[in-house]
Amino acid sequence: MRYLTISLLFLGLSACSVLPTTKNLVGKISQETINNPYFSNKKIDYVYKAKINAGNNNFGGLLILKKIKDKHHRVVFTTEFGNKIFDFEFINTKFKVNYITNKLDKKFIINALKKDFQLLVNQYNISVLKFNAKKEFIYKTMLNNKNNYYVLSKENNTLIKIIMASKRKEKMTISFRDIENNLSKNIELKHHNFNMTIELNYIN
Repeated sequence: MRYLTISLLFLGLSACSVLPTTKNLVGKISQETINNPYFSNKKIDYVYKAKINAGNNNFGGLLILKKIKDKHHRVVFTTEFGNKIFDFEFINTKFKVNYITNKLDKKFIINALKKDFQLLVNQYNISVLKFNAKKEFIYKTMLNNKNNYYVLSKENNTLIKIIMASKRKEKMTISFRDIENNLSKNIELKHHNFNMTIELNYIN
């Protein structure tokens, strides 16, 4: 009995998180399907005015996200004059670079953009833990062996944030704002371990 009590205590402590988002919260085992609806409609070309800051490079233009079919998205970033900055495709678990400008053609930047946009357009995820905060439910999921936390408002069950994290640090946050009819009109992607941000504002 003594060893059982110690084991249960250890399991309870191991479920506690040190991440700022879930600090002092105890996660419970969960296998719920978490839906990210913001780029799920094949009939819509999602067009955003975009600003991307990556290191010392700053870019402005238009970002077009298109769901071509299930588990197939294309992400194209151009200047306002139509010149391509990058053109990516996500097909199932595969990532394809159709084009990228020389200023961004660095392995760590491409890898960061890949992870960012894969997380942004990935629609369905299965949770492994659920945290009950004061105003939100927070679901821990796994994608490519990475910890991701989906934050849903309790008020309307709306996805308001996705956090990419290691075991102890939050590495990148996607914030969804001005949400209406499964469309987020303002989106911010911000890295916490190096200088890279993406700001998106929807164009009707």
